[in-house]
Formats: sequence, C-alpha cells, structure tokens
Amino acid sequence: MIEHVRSIDRAMNEGHDQASVPAAAASGVDVLSDVLASVRLTGSMLFLVDATTPWVTWAPPAEVFRPVVLPSAQQLVSYHVVTQGSCWAGLRGRPPERFETGDVLVVPHGDAYFLAEPADAPDNYGHEQAIEFFRCMAAGEVPTAVNAGGGGAPQTQFICGFLGCRTRPFNPVLAALPSMIHLRAATPASARMQHLIDFALAELRDDADGTRGVLLRLAELMFVEVVRRQLEALAGAQSGWLAGLHDPIVARALAALHAEPARRWTLDALAARACTSRSVLAERFAHFVGQPPMQYLTQWRMQLAAHELAQPGSKLVAVSQAVGYESEAAFSRAFKRAVGSTPAAWREQQAL
Repeated sequence: MIEHVRSIDRAMNEGHDQASVPAAAASGVDVLSDVLASVRLTGSMLFLVDATTPWVTWAPPAEVFRPVVLPSAQQLVSYHVVTQGSCWAGLRGRPPERFETGDVLVVPHGDAYFLAEPADAPDNYGHEQAIEFFRCMAAGEVPTAVNAGGGGAPQTQFICGFLGCRTRPFNPVLAALPSMIHLRAATPASARMQHLIDFALAELRDDADGTRGVLLRLAELMFVEVVRRQLEALAGAQSGWLAGLHDPIVARALAALHAEPARRWTLDALAARACTSRSVLAERFAHFVGQPPMQYLTQWRMQLAAHELAQPGSKLVAVSQAVGYESEAAFSRAFKRAVGSTPAAWREQQAL
C-alpha cells in the first residue's frame, strides 16, 4: 500500500517547484511514508452524505464505536471532505467553524464531532443509533451514499472517511496532529486531493464489483493526502514533528535515523550527517521533535520492532538485530522499558 502511495506521490509531484519539497524528502528518504508504513493504516469505511436543510450528523467519541467497526485498530481517525455546498462543523462542546466546498475536517484523536446546517440544527438520532449506523456501514450492510436532513435548500454533500491505525508504541505523525484540523480548499495542494475526491465520488455512485475494496484503499490514500497537506501548511511553523520535516537540519537527522535505524548512532555521527554541530543538532531536534535524537531513535526502533513482531513467523533474534541490538536480552529489556511489556507478551497481544 505504501509503495502505491509513493508512486502516486511521484506522479503528483512531477513539475512541482523543488523549493516546496520538505527537506527530508529532498534527502532521498521519505520519512513520512516510512512512519505511515509502520503504523498500519487500515481503511474502515468511506461513504457519501447528501444533506438538505436542516440537518446534522454527529459521532460520539471514536473509542465508543471502534470495537464494532475495526476492533484490531488502536485508534480511529475520521475526516470529512465537503464536495458541494457549505456547513458548520467542529468538535462537540467547542464553537463551530464554517466549511466551504473543498474544505476538509480532520479529527485525528477520536473526539466527538458534528457537521450541521444551520449550526444549531437539533440532533435527530441517539447514541445507540449512531453506533449501529457505523457498524452497518463498516460491514457493508447499507449503501455507501446516504441522505440526511429535512428536504430544504440549500444542499450540502460531503465524503466521510474513517480508518484505523496503531498508536503504540510510537506514532509521531498522529502525535503531531492537533485535536481538529480545518484544511482550506484554496491552496495549491488542493488539486491533488481533487483527483482523489473525483475518483471516490465515481466509486461511491457505482455498485460495481470490487467497489468496497477500492473505497477502503481510497480512505487510506485520502488520509495520506490530508497529512501531506497539513505538512505543507506547516511550512515555517516553529515546532512539531511535521514542522521538523521542513527544517534542513532536523530533516536530515530524521532521514538518517530512518534510513539506518540499526546503526550505532552517536550524536557526533548524526550531527556530521546533518551538516551541523552536535550542540545545534541537539537544540533544534529537541525544539521541533520534543525529545533528544537518541531518545527518538530508541522509540522508532521499538515501533519498527513492534511492527515486525506482529508479522507471522518473525524471529526475536532477527527482530532485535534489525533494530540495532546485538543480543535478545538487551533488546527485550529495551522493549519492555519503552512498551511496558516483553516482546513475547506484545506478540501474543497482537494475535488476539
């Protein structure tokens, strides 16, 4: 899947100004794709809502319905793309924001949210009904295009996407995202998303063989594009892991750690690779990423190890060597410190 994303990245970036490419990508190592590959993005559902005034759609905290739609995921992420009209949207309990055609609402951490027109439209279904709807949609028991509202004008249309991912032991992409993202349509990058939206709309209106599988892959691709747009929107931001991908020093360091996670890195060696002094690297890395480079490396190694341990037939000795540990005992101690359980216990838990 990630290789497919990379091929789409290359095609969509042809002809783009190299100055707009994050420094980590310019280094030859796609750090973002590397992380996304390890956290097991899994499409859960993608559906279309045609709504007429007055209307409201809302969702409870994702942890409430995650067990019935994608129990293998550690977290559910949702996003909503307004494809026609406009509406109000936001997190429950917070002031709503106005969304126009092409805008995207992202709820990365599973908070309760809503979309409505007008903003104070009353709820017309309850908690249990919401959970049952998501269960039926994820199971393919209801059509992928649904109607909502009271039949008045104007009409609003939006795509709803849900996907699961792993948050443990380490997911720097998700950790870097705020509780809600409002991506505006009027950006140079929005043309890339439009290609995916057009593809999704065609599939959502078609009941051909394989449509469900295509929609699940599109749910993943559209989220990847959302993250890329957020990355581009953060160019010039002062802190954060995603913002660090735009900083030449931090980006080179991240690219080096991701390219050779098993190497016996020292701060001096990493600073030399990042073309700076160790003091500057330590300061800038901590400023953007929020932790020292060697601590980040340990967490990333444990994420890679956790991913490999979940694969059928993986051997503990091979996993420990792949992430830079000479002995199983040293790796097991490091894994338990970082994750809270032994590699064997982690493997058993993932098999449930």
